[in-house]
Amino acid sequence: MKVLNTEKTIGIKTFFTPYEGIGGKLRTHPEDFIVREVSNYPSKTENGRFTIADVTAVNWEANLLVRELSNRLHISRQRVGFAGTKDKRAKTTRLMSFYNVPIDRLSNVKIKETKIENIYTSDRPVKIGNLLGNRFQITIRNLDKKIKSDYIKDVVSVIEKYGGFPNFYGVQRFGIVRPITHVVGKCIIKSDFEKAVMNYVANPMDEEDEESYLLRKQLEETCDFSEALKTYPNKLTFEKAILNKLVIDPKDFIGALKELPKNLLTMFVYSYQSYLFNRILSERIRKKLPLNKAIVGDIILPIRDGFIDKNGVMVKEYNIEKVNKQVSKGKAVVSGVLFGRDSVFSGGEMGEIEHRIIDRERIDARDFIIPDIPYISSSGSRHPILAFVRDLDFKLIDDELSKDKKALILKFQLQKGCYATSFLREFMKADNIKNY
Repeated sequence: MKVLNTEKTIGIKTFFTPYEGIGGKLRTHPEDFIVREVSNYPSKTENGRFTIADVTAVNWEANLLVRELSNRLHISRQRVGFAGTKDKRAKTTRLMSFYNVPIDRLSNVKIKETKIENIYTSDRPVKIGNLLGNRFQITIRNLDKKIKSDYIKDVVSVIEKYGGFPNFYGVQRFGIVRPITHVVGKCIIKSDFEKAVMNYVANPMDEEDEESYLLRKQLEETCDFSEALKTYPNKLTFEKAILNKLVIDPKDFIGALKELPKNLLTMFVYSYQSYLFNRILSERIRKKLPLNKAIVGDIILPIRDGFIDKNGVMVKEYNIEKVNKQVSKGKAVVSGVLFGRDSVFSGGEMGEIEHRIIDRERIDARDFIIPDIPYISSSGSRHPILAFVRDLDFKLIDDELSKDKKALILKFQLQKGCYATSFLREFMKADNIKNY
């Protein structure tokens, strides 16, 4: 079986801390990966149009959870709002809103391994990005009995002294079992919609279950959409939605993609931008340029009231001292480009890195204008290259699930847009996607 590694698949080419890893395995059980949003709750309004609730779910992918909730409530998906996508194989608590759904109707919904609580009404919905961050409790299992707390303390001390860790987009952004969202995204921006569709519905990968692998392989070889629609299991929900459209019109690949939820379709483009960002950040680390300090040519993003301002400031010789004072106080962060139609590149060495990575991909800013599916066009933005960690605590214990093994429990908080797996890889030093 071929091994998928993060360098080849999602653009991460380096580790940050110098110590050997502890190895281990994540997500032995969904409850080993607990995520709770630090939410920005809409204000309460009696008889408001939106019903707000905390929804805790075990082993539910975001889009499938939204679909199940909308089906149970007999409403369209567009009437369900949420702040952030979360890991599927995890226990997650997220804030959600439901347009014109009475409190008692929502409270009576019963879904397997899902709890709906803290229900109230508001005049404001929950929207993507409407959160402050996420709190995590994560258990890494199957550790060697020889692992000592000092191993963990060494990594913690480097991260705390430096002020954070590289803000790579984690494997969840791309798909843990099938890391292909960015591959589909590149096909879309290059207007190769047939290839985008086939990468999504076919394109078998060794890490998935045998049934899905064989069915995808058969479709890849035959392009028989009717047979695939009959044989694909119901768990491949979105693939079947695409196939259903292609059975009607085998050449309508654009229409087939439009069968997907808007946020999933948008995620393909975002994932490709994230892949480029990971490569840029890897190169900056390789060249030993600082992440916690600006250099001339960098673009920094101010932090105001805990929120990162997307309007960047270019670092020049005359303002670098002032800028780095703000960075050292946690009032600004150095950024990398999320390349899109209106992107502004850094100057200096960081600019050279950004240009070189983009040029190697043979893409152009205009590629992110997608006239065939205009609502997934992307203007691009900037993203912090350093992620902050707060309230970090850990405990090394005997693994009750595995004799003669240890487990590490880590508790910490990250700001929104930062990935726990990118933090954990500094402890585990495991570069195979299947470890996450």
